[in-house]
Amino acid sequence: MAIRGDAAGQAFALPTDPEPEMGAAAPRLDPARARMRRLPDPMPLTQHGPARIIAMCNQKGGVGKTTSTINLGAALVEYGRKVLLIDLDPQGALSVGLGVPAQNLDRTIYNALMERRTSLKDVRVSTDIPGLDLVPSNIDLSAAEVQLVSEVAREQTLLRALADVREEYDYILIDCQPSLGLLTVNALTAAQGVVIPLECEFFSLRGVALLVDTIEKVKERLNPELEISGILATMYDARTVHCREVFSRVVEAFGDTVFQTVIQRTVRFPETTVAGQPITTWAPTSSGASAYRDLAKEVLAL
Repeated sequence: MAIRGDAAGQAFALPTDPEPEMGAAAPRLDPARARMRRLPDPMPLTQHGPARIIAMCNQKGGVGKTTSTINLGAALVEYGRKVLLIDLDPQGALSVGLGVPAQNLDRTIYNALMERRTSLKDVRVSTDIPGLDLVPSNIDLSAAEVQLVSEVAREQTLLRALADVREEYDYILIDCQPSLGLLTVNALTAAQGVVIPLECEFFSLRGVALLVDTIEKVKERLNPELEISGILATMYDARTVHCREVFSRVVEAFGDTVFQTVIQRTVRFPETTVAGQPITTWAPTSSGASAYRDLAKEVLAL
C-alpha cells in the first residue's frame, strides 16, 4: 500500500505542543472516538485451519508490538479461534510476556529455522490460555540472522517451517524484532497480512514510510499475497494535542487501513508483563482488554 504523496507530506507537518488538554472539551475533539462504529460479533467456527498468518511489524521499538501480539492472540482465542504465537525477536519479550522461561529451554524457534530435523511442532509450548500456543525465542536467535545469509532461499525459511503447523490453527501471529533485517523479511515473506502497531508520537510516524516501502518490496519480489491488514494506534492519549494530531495525520494518509480500535495508555499493560498473562485474563473488565477484543473483531472481519 503506497502513501499518497500529499498526505505523506502533511503527515510530518505536526504541531509541537505536547501539553495535555483537559476538561470536557477533550473527548469532543478526540478523532479516534469520532471514528468508532459498532463492530459485529464474529461468527462461530465449525472447523479449524488453515491459519491466516499475520506479522506484527514495526522497525521502531517500544511501540507495543509484543503487547499487541499477546493480547490480540488471547482475544482471538476468546472468540473460538486457535492461535499460534511466533516469537521472532532474539530478546524473547513475547515469551517473557507469557511467563515462558525461554532462556532455559533447549529448543526454540532458532532450532526450527536452522535444523532440518527440528520442526515447529517440536519447539512449540502450550500457554496458560487453552487454544493459545507459543513458539518461544531467546538470544540464540540472534545467530540465525548471520547464518541464514548463506542459505539457499533464505527469505523462505520461516515459510517452510510454518507449513507443518498451519492446518492446526486459525491464526498465526508473528512478533517481529524492531528492525528490518533478514528475520523480519522472513516474517513478511511468510505472512498474508501485516499489522503495524504505531505509537501516536511524531518519530513513530516518520518511520512508517520506510516500513511501507519494505513491505512493498517484499510484495513485489517475494510474496505477492502480502497486504497491510491495518495500522494500530497504540499508547493513545486523547488529552494531548500532539497525540490527537498524529492520529489524525495517520488517518489522513492511510484512511480505512487504520483500525478504528485504539489502544489507550494504561498502567495495566506493565502489570500483565510481570504477571506473564494477557490483559484479557489479568484484568478482563479493563479498557485495555475491551480494546483488544474490539481489535480481534476487526481482524476477524478482514
